[in-house]
Amino acid sequence: MKGRNDVLLDDVTGNPRQRMEQKAHKVQGRRRQRDMTLPGADTETTDADPVLLNLHKLGYISELLGELKSGKEATVYLARGERGLIALKIYRDLEARSFKKDGLYTAGRSVGDERMARAIKNRTAAGVKAQQALWTGAEYAMLWKLWNAGLNVPEPLVGPGVKACAATSPAVLMRFIGDEDEAAPRLSEAVLTPEEAQVAWNGALDGMAALLRLGLVHGDYSTYNLLWWEDQVMIIDFPQVSDRENPNFQKLLERDAESLSKSFLRHGVRETGESTLREVQKRAGRAGPEPRVQLP
Repeated sequence: MKGRNDVLLDDVTGNPRQRMEQKAHKVQGRRRQRDMTLPGADTETTDADPVLLNLHKLGYISELLGELKSGKEATVYLARGERGLIALKIYRDLEARSFKKDGLYTAGRSVGDERMARAIKNRTAAGVKAQQALWTGAEYAMLWKLWNAGLNVPEPLVGPGVKACAATSPAVLMRFIGDEDEAAPRLSEAVLTPEEAQVAWNGALDGMAALLRLGLVHGDYSTYNLLWWEDQVMIIDFPQVSDRENPNFQKLLERDAESLSKSFLRHGVRETGESTLREVQKRAGRAGPEPRVQLP
């Protein structure tokens, strides 16, 4: 297995293009510490993001190192805290996100509070805020479920208690995959040898099968939501994960298989959505990974 330096330097291929692509994964910039409002700082004059101030006050982050990725749903930062490097995912306001029309994924999902369910349905201010909290809470809950089950996912760094997770909304904190110089590339951007591509394809199939074994479907499963680090595939982005209670479960499963097969074409893997789904279902019938033991 390659070490981290081998992945960064690409001593296998020496491919300049790979080095150029990997540069895109370097941390973009460094946020000054005074913007974080450290203990004793004047909170009346700071221009820091209130979400960051809250996370610092709660003791989760001590320094913001830079931006990793900015998308329609969220911005992901690299931060540092007592537990090391952190991937800090901060969701945008619900109205600004492309997943705001999330009925395909949330069908069959219970809110648990009839009054709040009405507020969400009627798009009141309280309802929008509650839906935002439900979205981040669902990602935390799924991270913990998959992490405990032994899947290759980032380790959640808040929870598993509901109150602790809710206190960080609209942020989700998880173990950073990479190091201070490089973030693990997405498989959609990584340049792989044919041998690495086959390892990655098998890892992606195993990941999808592991989800199915748990009665889950990712809902957005492709190389865009799979990281490649130290010859392993890591699954990311879970707020849209659905279980079999969702009447759209089979439709989402078939779509994931199609998306995975199409997105792997750039790596030379030629499979159809149908053949991918058959292989995933076959692997789902096998024994899964060893569960992780939670220490007290």
